[in-house]
Amino acid sequence: MSLVDSATLRVMAGAAMISFAPVFVRLVDVTPTASAFYRTFLGGIILVAWVAFARSARVPRSRGAVVALVAAGLLFAGDLAVWHRSIWYVGPGLATLLANFQVLILAVVGVVALGERARWQLVAAIPMALAGLALIVGLDWSGLPSDYRWGLGFGLLTAVFYSAYILSLRRARRLGAGGSAASDLVLVSFVSAAALGLGAAGSGESLAVPTPMDGLLLVAYALVAQVLGWILISGGLPRVPASRVGLILLTQPTLAFVWDVLIFSRPFTGREALGAALAIVAIGLGSQPGRSADQGQGAGRDTDRE
Repeated sequence: MSLVDSATLRVMAGAAMISFAPVFVRLVDVTPTASAFYRTFLGGIILVAWVAFARSARVPRSRGAVVALVAAGLLFAGDLAVWHRSIWYVGPGLATLLANFQVLILAVVGVVALGERARWQLVAAIPMALAGLALIVGLDWSGLPSDYRWGLGFGLLTAVFYSAYILSLRRARRLGAGGSAASDLVLVSFVSAAALGLGAAGSGESLAVPTPMDGLLLVAYALVAQVLGWILISGGLPRVPASRVGLILLTQPTLAFVWDVLIFSRPFTGREALGAALAIVAIGLGSQPGRSADQGQGAGRDTDRE
């Protein structure tokens, strides 16, 4: 098997592993903030062991990079807090699909704020994504249950938080040498855990884990979503053509929708299936890199999605 084929399989395997993240959130019997806290806290501990074993930490980081990483940690805490609530209200499939609209937000930010060229894929993707969402949820907003409306709002807010998180990571990587992707994620994980823990304490939300099975599920969630999936994807990305990465990473929201149907018996109509397909195609179009310097970075946009 060639090097490229092996790298492609790694990225696909990582995306498939991360697609189980919302399943863990829905299965574990703790609050949304608690599951987010344990994902980042336990994931940070596992990543410390990984960095020590791989000897991948390179220090020091510049002050600006550390500030950007702390900001990324705070943004990731917000991302998980709202995404987990969206999962509870609308299910793993739709919540993950909405979160992946971050691809379109990043593309728009690239055009508006970073001077990148507006590609035809982006022009086509935005109305396609909106049409897909309309087909999934219907056009009668007032007729939707209150919790469902909150879930949709939380899902779209997740996309906003995650876009800002990616931009903060990008800034950290550009602010000089030092550090490694794994050691950067250690800092991000612990900052996120601290923010989530303080948020839980301030709101009176319990971080208690009721049963040993819930504890095992939380450890598995941290290992799969915060560590292994990310390591597989980041390890394969440098050897996979950027034009292929966006399509491969569509495995994650697609499988999350499949798990929602198979594991949680999510009912769906033909209209909803068509809407999900349109949204996934739109995300794929939006993730396609441009011909400029952005092409080299397009592969890195989704390296550790939820």
